[in-house]
Amino acid sequence: MPTGDHLDGLESRRFAGRRAELHRLDAFLADRPDRPVLALHGPGGIGKSALVREVVRRARDRGIDVHRVDGRDHDGAGEALAAALAALRTRDRPDAGSLLVLDTYEAVPALGALLRRGVRPLLGTGARVLIAGRRPPEPAWREDGWSEVLQTLRISPLADEDARELLRLRGFDAGPAADRITAWAAGSPLALTVAGDAIQAGHEPDLDHLDADDLLADVLLERLAADELGGADREVLAVASIALAVDARLLSAVLPGTDGDHAEAWLRSRSFSEQVGTRVTLHDRVRRAVRGSLEASDRNHAHELRRRIADHLYARINEGEVRLFVDLAELIAEEEIRRAIAPPPVTHRAEWSGPGDADVVAGRLPPGVVPRWPALRRWFDEAPEAVVLVRDTADEIVGYGVAITPSSAPAWAHEDAVVGPWLADAAVRAPGGDALLLREAGVLSPDADRAEEAAVVATGNHAVIRAAGLTTARWAYVGLDPVDAGRMAMLEAIGYERVPHLDPADDGGLVCFVRDFGPGGAASWIRDLVYHGVGLAPASHQLTSTMDPGTVRDALRGFHDATALSVNPLARGIGLTERAATVRARIEQASRAAFGDSAEERLQAQVLRRGYLDPDGGHARAMLELHMSRTTYFRRLARATDRVADHVLADGGA
Repeated sequence: MPTGDHLDGLESRRFAGRRAELHRLDAFLADRPDRPVLALHGPGGIGKSALVREVVRRARDRGIDVHRVDGRDHDGAGEALAAALAALRTRDRPDAGSLLVLDTYEAVPALGALLRRGVRPLLGTGARVLIAGRRPPEPAWREDGWSEVLQTLRISPLADEDARELLRLRGFDAGPAADRITAWAAGSPLALTVAGDAIQAGHEPDLDHLDADDLLADVLLERLAADELGGADREVLAVASIALAVDARLLSAVLPGTDGDHAEAWLRSRSFSEQVGTRVTLHDRVRRAVRGSLEASDRNHAHELRRRIADHLYARINEGEVRLFVDLAELIAEEEIRRAIAPPPVTHRAEWSGPGDADVVAGRLPPGVVPRWPALRRWFDEAPEAVVLVRDTADEIVGYGVAITPSSAPAWAHEDAVVGPWLADAAVRAPGGDALLLREAGVLSPDADRAEEAAVVATGNHAVIRAAGLTTARWAYVGLDPVDAGRMAMLEAIGYERVPHLDPADDGGLVCFVRDFGPGGAASWIRDLVYHGVGLAPASHQLTSTMDPGTVRDALRGFHDATALSVNPLARGIGLTERAATVRARIEQASRAAFGDSAEERLQAQVLRRGYLDPDGGHARAMLELHMSRTTYFRRLARATDRVADHVLADGGA
């Protein structure tokens, strides 16, 4: 090597993969690039610093002057940057070009203004600036003309082939062990290196449970976040490692006595966290390291936190936050079931069908679906709001599904050969309309492996459930082509039953599966799965022995009294507010599901709602508005109360 540095040469020989990134970076090192400022970003452990060092080696090989500033040197970084800028202004070989590298930028974001001031006079002189950090550049890099000279490059996880090559270069032979490490590392060069080196040094982890290995977890956490854990509340980190994402409300509920706003603000300030909508999550590798360390050191406490999070999410789902359904599903321990319900992040997205989509789908249908296309096409043309499409990161349509509820079905759906009989059946099974009918769904990627198929199906399923708002739906009907043995096995594994008399007669091969999730619906079932995973009895059955119809009547009478509701046997969760909310959510769900759609049924429901549930209601106002005598009103109210009580108690209060 031109530098003669033995360590530098050793690392160069062990560098693997990153061909696409290096192609971009080689162009960046070319003479006078159009955009001479490049921001390299990605989560901790993804290989940014190793890539930066490779770029530095290549720059020096080209004769480019390199000036490096390390953001980890908090005290000296400012002086080092000022010195580097001064050197660039007075360099001896201006024609050779220069490269200023600021690594670990997330540790010194305040230096951004100094860097921009110092670099502006150098633009167009052959000077280049490479910034590397865990987060994309701050908004100031898009202002005052900087967007014209800035380019960004997000570092993605290593491909499996490159991950195996990295292990090989470190002396780790190919084989089942390398395959398990590669799968566990999920493209993180740091995780690959830590695991490979530990095993080479004599450590013998359980290769099937690497996340639970305390040595690997501790080393990863030390490498990824040690500088930012001073004064950290380990309980806050533990919750953030188990939950898919957190906010102040969740942190306060799961950790009594914790200032949720303060805890959320602390998490947001860490470089190993990122914003997800209005909430915050940990970078995946940090999240897994914290969770693995917790489960290895105190498994019982990890299970208790998981249970609390599940209860909190369940209560919020029943309050109407349907988007949290996937968060609840993410807590399921059984991976196959979890992945069938909770789509993986980033890889796919769902949307409703639009103009031209039907033609695209028609051109990509598997041969077995073609005979069904004429009937399926009607849904695209006349009810596009019932057709969900799944797209991949290239924006290609890779999956489709047709889903309705009894209330959203178009009038002609009763004539449809597939869902017509299902709607008639649902009118009997679910008179309250709490049913979801998935007419048909398919994957349009002929080369998709099992994991990708699962991601497509889960993305579509989640979009349908969220759009319909039916996380509490009791009944689900699914049409499936019996040649799809994988999905058939999955449906049977999660409790769906084949109902032959509902198989369409002229559908081209579909068969019908039906699932009764119980009065609590799909969300209650998922929470029970979470409980099962931590060794607890199903939450929906825990309170049966302590409840009777009087319990439900008390909840109705005290519906607007949070203190009374919080001590009702129906209550779940932590704290007065959350416990009262869970009772209200259960009563609301039962009151929606307990009554049908006839005029008589609607009147019964209205008596209950105006008498107990509406904030501006009450018995006197209800009698007046509904034009009922006192005797008639209370007779009807008693009947309605009994209906709701039966519905709640049938599910043990969940």
